[in-house]
Amino acid sequence: MSDIAIKIENLRKQYKLGAIGGQTLNAELQSWWARKRGKEDPNLKIGQDYSNAGERFWALDGINLEIKKGEAVGIIGGNGAGKSTLLKILSRVTAPTEGDIWIDGRIASMLEVGTGFHGELTGRENIYMNGAILGMTKKEVDEKIESIIDFSECRQFIDTPVKRYSSGMYVKLAFAVASHLDAEIMIMDEVLAVGDMKFQKKCLGKMGDEAKGGKTVLYVSHNMATIRNLCSRCIVLDKGRIVYDGNVEKAIDVYMNNHSSDLKTEYVLADFRRSLPELGKLAKFDSIKLLNKRIARFLTDEKMIIEFNWTVNSPVNNVLIDLTLKYADGSPVGYTDCRTMIKDYGVGEYKTILEYDISNLAEGIYIVYFHLSEINAINELHDIDQSEQIFFEVVNDSFDKINWQRQYWGSIRLPQMMEVKDYENSLF
Repeated sequence: MSDIAIKIENLRKQYKLGAIGGQTLNAELQSWWARKRGKEDPNLKIGQDYSNAGERFWALDGINLEIKKGEAVGIIGGNGAGKSTLLKILSRVTAPTEGDIWIDGRIASMLEVGTGFHGELTGRENIYMNGAILGMTKKEVDEKIESIIDFSECRQFIDTPVKRYSSGMYVKLAFAVASHLDAEIMIMDEVLAVGDMKFQKKCLGKMGDEAKGGKTVLYVSHNMATIRNLCSRCIVLDKGRIVYDGNVEKAIDVYMNNHSSDLKTEYVLADFRRSLPELGKLAKFDSIKLLNKRIARFLTDEKMIIEFNWTVNSPVNNVLIDLTLKYADGSPVGYTDCRTMIKDYGVGEYKTILEYDISNLAEGIYIVYFHLSEINAINELHDIDQSEQIFFEVVNDSFDKINWQRQYWGSIRLPQMMEVKDYENSLF
């Protein structure tokens, strides 16, 4: 018997932009007839046009892949890389344009919150419906339903129509159903991001147990920590193609290195859209520049010199600049600020140059977020403005430094331990 759960050969999926407008049939015919005569479309919204109508693009472009039974495979890549399209094809939600797929086993999939649920049916009824879709008998579902309800943590609401569930409750019940019913292949697309942290940990443990028990797991996520914890193999997609397939840590490095084109040294923030409307009102960053660099790549013995040009629109008190540092996979690294610049600032334009020591950072690509903040007497910070995300890379400049294993040791290089010689005599 073959040990291959999924085999894909030359899989391609093409979409046509503007092919379907989502209108009524009558409106579609009106639009078609107007375009045919070279007239203005009566159903177009203001500012909309058909400049890209009929344009085609390949969401997947030549995927060749084999996944063995019992493997836990992570799929990562940027937005638009083709991850969700691949899972939709495997789940038979959409059909491929070209290529062949062989699947050995039944599939339980969660492509988005509430997939496969009927809003008018209760949680209990949806469990039975999903079991029937997978070909299970009522007796088989009866044997599992109590463990499904317990795992979902939704017993109090199990006989309530799921249209009244929160997104978190949807995810809990949907995952419980997908993981307990008799399917040999589990497909998950970033759905665990909706659940709370405790339930996410519980789900990851369950998926790990299912993989060890022989189930095949495909998991799409932007959270590299969950990919590390769950998967034994990882695939990186970019523009519809596989650019890496293999070791999880190497796959994450490939994905992270896609940010290398973002290592610019100057950021003009005049048109940067802040995350909150109040940011940038009292004072705002105009530009941020990494000095003495043509590309934001640093050796570990270099200092980062940052020039901030910023404007105060209304007097502010006790202002400082701080930074939040993350690794390129989104995992937190740390926080620091500049207390020496704290003072009151009147209306006007300012230039501040700060130095940041990166010598304790392990090699890799990092994201830094700068903030203009007011600080009160009890060290509470209130953000006045924020920067966009700024990428920089740290490279190992010495053969004396050990090859860093981030998955075990994190992003910070601790100072070396020093041998103390003749300690007892040094006390006197």
